[in-house]
Amino acid sequence: MKKALIGVAVAAVLAAGAAVFLTTGADAAPSSTFVLLDGSKKTTADLKGRVTLVNFWATSCVTCVGEMPKVIATYNKYKDRGFDTLAVAMSYDPPAYVVNYTETRKLPFQVAIDNTGSVAKAWGDVQLTPTTYVVNKKGEIVKRYVGEPDFAELHRLIEKLLAEA
Repeated sequence: MKKALIGVAVAAVLAAGAAVFLTTGADAAPSSTFVLLDGSKKTTADLKGRVTLVNFWATSCVTCVGEMPKVIATYNKYKDRGFDTLAVAMSYDPPAYVVNYTETRKLPFQVAIDNTGSVAKAWGDVQLTPTTYVVNKKGEIVKRYVGEPDFAELHRLIEKLLAEA
């Protein structure tokens, strides 16, 4: 009963457009291989040395599409300081839609398609979009947001993480 109530509460918050902030501690990002739109691959190990925003999204997700200009602005603001963004399209998102969205919106960061759903599964069984992870330079997840993040708070976190050795 409690789980059902929690699920209803989370769904209600997400429906309202608010982000649910969940702390995951400093757990290592799960070992994953991301298949990028150009067919190349990136692994979790490749994230080390940079602060990275890993954003699980879908072209059919209204909140995802709504937050994307802020994700782009965040990337552009910090990219020259050791920050990166990796947008991971969900397995149910038609690849042609993802390619079209990426090209027409001129997404400046790398986009991966999680064809099998294995990446979403590895990253905590992501099912709700957008789900966004902040990974520090050591490759550890320091924050997870379900729903659109508070971008002012996110920017403060990014600046703090970029300042770390």
